[in-house]
Amino acid sequence: MKNIVILISGRGSNMEAMIAERDAGRLPVNIAAVISNRPDAKGLETAAAAGIATHSLDHKAYAGRDAFDVALAQCIDEYAPDLVVLAGFMRILTPAFVRRYEGRLFNIHPSLLPSFPGLHTHQRALDEGVRIHGCTVHFVTAELDHGPVVIQAAVPVVDGDSEATLAARVLRQEHRIYPQAVRWFAEGRLRLADGRVQVDGAMADDAGLVVPELIVPELR
Repeated sequence: MKNIVILISGRGSNMEAMIAERDAGRLPVNIAAVISNRPDAKGLETAAAAGIATHSLDHKAYAGRDAFDVALAQCIDEYAPDLVVLAGFMRILTPAFVRRYEGRLFNIHPSLLPSFPGLHTHQRALDEGVRIHGCTVHFVTAELDHGPVVIQAAVPVVDGDSEATLAARVLRQEHRIYPQAVRWFAEGRLRLADGRVQVDGAMADDAGLVVPELIVPELR
């Protein structure tokens, strides 16, 4: 069984989704630890209640980004993770940190990358008038919100949407596809080739997700 470490900065709703899938027997991983850069992150309480080791490393207590990332890596490495999962971890990671976990570092971004990297993705999608929005699980590279795409899910942008309603619709899909991506990794089904992700033995599963980069629509 693969070891994973989850990094959060807030309530960690994607972390909660993974705990639920683990407890239901659908995610064959050991969530070894949850680490936050904010001591007041609500997700730490959730993880502790689920019997998971927790740590908080306040980034404000370090001289700079490099020093924090070194301390973070030391904490992570205590658990010898096969995969490090960014789940609402609101820190830009240094290139050295990314290289350390190359090929075993996941992130989820609330847009259909490469569209709308960075912050405020939902409002930007509304401002641009797009009709399809969504979320992306990808391997992390040194370039912010880039890296090989593992899976994407799409939702419609409907008349009358606000930033909040669109964000809620996207978040429901995040909770579906992030555990799926971690499951694929844990099962040894993911392969990186020429900067693209392949899934070995890709076939329809219980969630109806078939291959990387598949767009899974939610009509309403």
